[in-house]
Amino acid sequence: MPTPATPPMHPLDTFAPFRRWRPSPLRNLVYTLVWNSIIGVALAGAAQLFGSSAPLGALLAEMLLVSNVVGFLIHGMVRLLRRVAPARGGAAMRAARLLLTACCALVGMAAADAMLGGRSTFDTLLHAGALARYLPGAAAVALLMAAVLAAGERRAAREIEAARQQERIAEAARLLAEAKLRTLQAQIEPHFLYNTLANVVSLIGADPARARDMLERLIDFLRASLAASRADHATLGSEIDLARAYLDLLTVRMGDRLRFDIDVDASCRDAVVAPMLIQPLVENAVMHGIEPKVAGGTIVVRARRIESGLCVEVRDDGVGLVPAAPRPGGGVGLSNLRERLRSLHGNNAQVQLLENQDGGVTSRLLLPA
Repeated sequence: MPTPATPPMHPLDTFAPFRRWRPSPLRNLVYTLVWNSIIGVALAGAAQLFGSSAPLGALLAEMLLVSNVVGFLIHGMVRLLRRVAPARGGAAMRAARLLLTACCALVGMAAADAMLGGRSTFDTLLHAGALARYLPGAAAVALLMAAVLAAGERRAAREIEAARQQERIAEAARLLAEAKLRTLQAQIEPHFLYNTLANVVSLIGADPARARDMLERLIDFLRASLAASRADHATLGSEIDLARAYLDLLTVRMGDRLRFDIDVDASCRDAVVAPMLIQPLVENAVMHGIEPKVAGGTIVVRARRIESGLCVEVRDDGVGLVPAAPRPGGGVGLSNLRERLRSLHGNNAQVQLLENQDGGVTSRLLLPA
């Protein structure tokens, strides 16, 4: 992967509070004024500290003039350099910037000196000893700017690398979550198929006609559902239709012992949900609620919109929340459903099991909008 060039830096970007204002030409001009003024005040203070006899006000005005002339000249020339060679970086660009900064500092100090002395900049530069007087200051300015910008570029490079690392971590987490969801979904489907086929086997000897009818409905159900169950997304309406087909299938085996009613708000049917979310709730109600009850019972499936999203309830009037002997394959559907919801929605989705006062259990699925 190619390494992108480090974005243009302003010296003040080295300090965190100044990075809150997004880069723009206006911001950079304002920051240059602030940076120049800071340097001017620092130079005036240093001159006073080392025994300058000039009045503080005059000294401060002089240093502010020099620092702003030099600073804005550097600002303009560096901006021009970036326009001429916007994609170039590395040692060559740093060397060119260092040389350009030194030249700008030299010319800027001469220009400020000329303004203060009432002479032309050209004459000041040609004056005997002028270069010797300005060169140390120009070199100091160039080295200071190089050090500050190098620190800023190192910080920017660290931030870019940290952002790339976060992207790699997020991508790995996404791939892991997708693999986990596929695995959990694949476990739910065999759970349903194994139980259904076991029911068919139990009917073959006792009632071949009903076993045949059940197999035919199973084939129809699989033809309609397997493609949808492999999809990444489904609609609540299609999930409800699959639950209806599943209950139709089981009524062939259980006869009058299983009754069901489905009540879904029309506004909910187009809601996009993950596949195979309702099926485990319906299957759990049949397996743990209705089947253990000699008289059978009724399953009611309801779905409605609530303020936070969707509420889907599967209510049965079966035996309720009572301890039951472990069954082959039992417990896989709901545990996997919780894992899938946690992977998909974090703490924004829930599965609640509530015991009804008049008997049975309500499984409530809460999904975010």
